[in-house]
Amino acid sequence: MALPALDSPRWHGTAAAFFYGIRSVTTTILTAVLFATYIGIGALAHDTHFSLFWALLSTALVWAGPAQIILLAALGSGATVIQAALAVTVSAIRLFPMVVSVLPMLRLPETRKRQLILPSHFTAVTLWVECFRLLPQVPRERRIAFVNGLGVGLVSTSLTATLIGYHLAANLPPLFGAAILLLTPLAFLLSTVRNCKTPADVVALTLGLALFPVVSMFNTGVDILISGVSAGTIAYGVHRWRRR
Repeated sequence: MALPALDSPRWHGTAAAFFYGIRSVTTTILTAVLFATYIGIGALAHDTHFSLFWALLSTALVWAGPAQIILLAALGSGATVIQAALAVTVSAIRLFPMVVSVLPMLRLPETRKRQLILPSHFTAVTLWVECFRLLPQVPRERRIAFVNGLGVGLVSTSLTATLIGYHLAANLPPLFGAAILLLTPLAFLLSTVRNCKTPADVVALTLGLALFPVVSMFNTGVDILISGVSAGTIAYGVHRWRRR
């Protein structure tokens, strides 16, 4: 369902914008991918002997599939809480650039910092991708409410899937569980391709995909980081060169 026009009177309330954010969850294929992914995470939580309450709480508070997998795998293998927290924190650093890129799209001169706490928490890869797709269609003064609604809708979907996956774990083949976890990176790759709108975007994505197999041959342990930073830096150089 399309969003109302920017000048539509239907945007004249934060509650309406919040509702449109929740409704937008149904307009993206990433919601289905997220649902399948969190079925796998729920099953993993069950298989590593965590309680259902703990699994649901980690989905609500961590709200990042890869970080939750790291947390479950680390604690399930006997790592200390400090070790698991450190591993999750390192994995969460990847979300910092996403938050930095989303918040300027929401802020107004009069926006208070506390109004950005919830959008910052909700900013993971799924919401980041959808913000770039949907926010140009939302009046700036209603974007915080819209993103809060979008985040609530996505987290609610993930909580539901975690609950289902936890109870299905006994009948979920391990190979199927691994396969649905693979849907997430594939879906995000295809979404990134769809959202490439400038030559710099295309250069960054193409070089990142091309450099990763080469860099991985050196077994550095940070192959994705090296290939991503290198490709992004080159793409930024191309962008600056084209602006001259």
